[in-house]
Amino acid sequence: MRFAVFASGNGSNFQAIAEATIQGEIPGELAVLFCDKKNAYAIERAKKLQIPAIAFSPQDFATKATYEAEILHLMEEEHVELIVLAGYMRIIGPTLLEGYKQRILNIHPALLPNFPGLTGIRDAFESGVHETGVTVHYVDAGVDSGPIIKQEKVLRHSEDTLASLEQKIHQVEHRIYPEVIAEVLQNIQSKEERKKV
Repeated sequence: MRFAVFASGNGSNFQAIAEATIQGEIPGELAVLFCDKKNAYAIERAKKLQIPAIAFSPQDFATKATYEAEILHLMEEEHVELIVLAGYMRIIGPTLLEGYKQRILNIHPALLPNFPGLTGIRDAFESGVHETGVTVHYVDAGVDSGPIIKQEKVLRHSEDTLASLEQKIHQVEHRIYPEVIAEVLQNIQSKEERKKV
């Protein structure tokens, strides 16, 4: 069962997923890292782990649909059955959603439906809530609005700074995302085996 990770920047979640895969904690093969930024640090991480990485930008294409069609072609060539977003900072459009129905996962650094969007950690911190957390969900046409698979709370203490809260949230992300990916891949495998019977 082959899957791909999409990232736009640092790639710390990609690293956690890749290491969990190498250690056999995820029952699948990490086929490729895709980045929408050619200078993303995630690509350096992939090189060190000897995982293929491909990068091209939406600016290289006339429309979002043609950009996503090229990604779809790449995923099909790599026989990818699940797409895992890990800090991929773009809204997934209809081309990819149609090609991978209920097969795209995302991780969000807040307890959805609270604090969706790009600045979930900062928004939670500035709102003064006593707890925030991490959500793993399927991707749909909305922003952080797809069906929730798993959530875990992170308590915010009075002495927490934005940086310390970010660190606590990232620790939870790096632990639970590989667990959820493993579960989802096992479920896909089971469904496909039942179809064959």
